[in-house]
Amino acid sequence: MLDFISVLETEFEKNSNLELAIKQEAYMRNQFKTFGIKTENRRRIQKPFLVKAYLPKQENLETIVKTLWSKPQREFQYFGQELTFKYLKNIQEKDIELYEFMVSNKSWWDTVDFIAVKLIGNYFKVYPELQKQYIDKWLKSNNMWLQRSALLFQLKYKKDLNPELMAYTISQLLGSKTFFINKAIGWILREYSRTNPE
Repeated sequence: MLDFISVLETEFEKNSNLELAIKQEAYMRNQFKTFGIKTENRRRIQKPFLVKAYLPKQENLETIVKTLWSKPQREFQYFGQELTFKYLKNIQEKDIELYEFMVSNKSWWDTVDFIAVKLIGNYFKVYPELQKQYIDKWLKSNNMWLQRSALLFQLKYKKDLNPELMAYTISQLLGSKTFFINKAIGWILREYSRTNPE
């Protein structure tokens, strides 16, 4: 199972670019190491690993993702979230625990926003009855990335967006001095206004 990651790591290493890595790491405020691989090149490298016929068994997904999250280079986390996306058609109730882990560890907007919108957003469409429970949990968590996820998971819901839940979440975070929270409030409101201009 973990040979899957070793082969991917070899491919990333073959395509590494130290000069670009230095620039990417500086852009990320030197919080994470990178191989220095541009997004389009990374996706080309990843493509064979994301072919449906070669995907790992879903029961191994959590172990694989947590192993990817333990790696220092950011490309592993990008691959981990895109790998997880491949399993959305078979989403399970317990998957929210993995998404919480991904949001809460090695957190920055570049992974959190993908996880919030594409993974958590889809999860709560399947399990809408769990929305309030987790939103309340995240609002009380003092973790700004979980709070940002509480705001952004409805970002692409359009007409399906729950305005009462959005308003409630915003009201709990209004007055925050955290840049990433205030930015998310503005973002979800702008998106909401596009489908609900009134």
